[in-house]
Amino acid sequence: MARPGEDEAVKAARARRGRRPGWIRPGLASFIAAAALGLVIIVIAVSSLREAAAESGPQTADPLNVETFTVEYRDSAEITEYFPGLVAARRESALGFEQGGRIAQIAVDVGDRVEAGALLARLDTRTLRARLSAARAEAAAAGAQAELTDVTLNRQRRLVEQGHVSAQRLDEAAANAAAAHARQAAARASADALAVQLDLAELLAPFAGVITARNADEGAIAAPGVAVLNLVETDALELRVGLPARQAERLDVGAAYPVLIGQRSLSAALRAQTGVVDRQSRTVTAMFDLDEGAASAGAVGRLQLPAPLDERGFWAPVSALTEGRRGLWSVYVLAGEGAPYGLEPRAVEILHTQGDRAYLRGAVRDGEQVIATGLQRVTPGQSVVPAGAG
Repeated sequence: MARPGEDEAVKAARARRGRRPGWIRPGLASFIAAAALGLVIIVIAVSSLREAAAESGPQTADPLNVETFTVEYRDSAEITEYFPGLVAARRESALGFEQGGRIAQIAVDVGDRVEAGALLARLDTRTLRARLSAARAEAAAAGAQAELTDVTLNRQRRLVEQGHVSAQRLDEAAANAAAAHARQAAARASADALAVQLDLAELLAPFAGVITARNADEGAIAAPGVAVLNLVETDALELRVGLPARQAERLDVGAAYPVLIGQRSLSAALRAQTGVVDRQSRTVTAMFDLDEGAASAGAVGRLQLPAPLDERGFWAPVSALTEGRRGLWSVYVLAGEGAPYGLEPRAVEILHTQGDRAYLRGAVRDGEQVIATGLQRVTPGQSVVPAGAG
């Protein structure tokens, strides 16, 4: 109710102070109170859990089961050294014609297998045959002339005996006969040479093998000595290996040695070795015979030779090695009086690797247990037990 004497502005201000704000509702106020109570309850619960964890003490993880092996030192080790070599045919020839000429026929192609003496190619021999016919005709004429001189010589001998001619005539007849026989021999030799050229106009396989290259076709002019076909022997293969001189001296000619070609293990007999150290590779070449069909020419083989390693050490799986400080290698040793053990990294030196194991020496004592695998799961000082020990 307005008081007497108040103006309109004062009345309006008094009315605003006495009015409740419009955003506060009874339901909203109850929700805010409930939320605040829930927050207080959560804070009290978290504090209680922290106090309970502190009273119970720190929690420790169970020791980790690990695969181990026991270190066994030895004074030396028998290792296997591998020496790579190339499988090659014992004989390989680039075949061509001795005399040039036009190629009339090539009877084989790349990949064909041929036997010794098989016809591979031949030249056009029409000119050679004509020359051979002429040479044989000349040889026949020379033979007839020689027969005539023989008859004349015999007649002169009888006349000399009868005293009708002088000895000079007899000597002349003898000289003419000798010259005629010489011309006959020359004519025959010329004909034989042409016959040989005619034979050489046919290219025959010198040994059984496979054709690996064909460098010309019919109609081409073959130059003397230029390869037309390549022939590789397939029945006799050998492995050529370069060996250090000390290893080559230990080999016995005729003895068999193990060889790896791909994943196949074979036996190869040592046929020969040069005994001369190559000036570039500083190795001695040794040739090992392989059985027919054991490999293909051009394949790579590895000769296996035993080699004693006169160093004290122990064998360990490669999976037991981990990279240590300054580029060194380490292994994890189980340290302590009994299970559970602690892990200690120990530095080791790799003396030799062979397949999935390594020959080591280092700060590891004989009889100690070392983790064999699974190093990605452990850290130095971690508590572990050997697998199967609990």
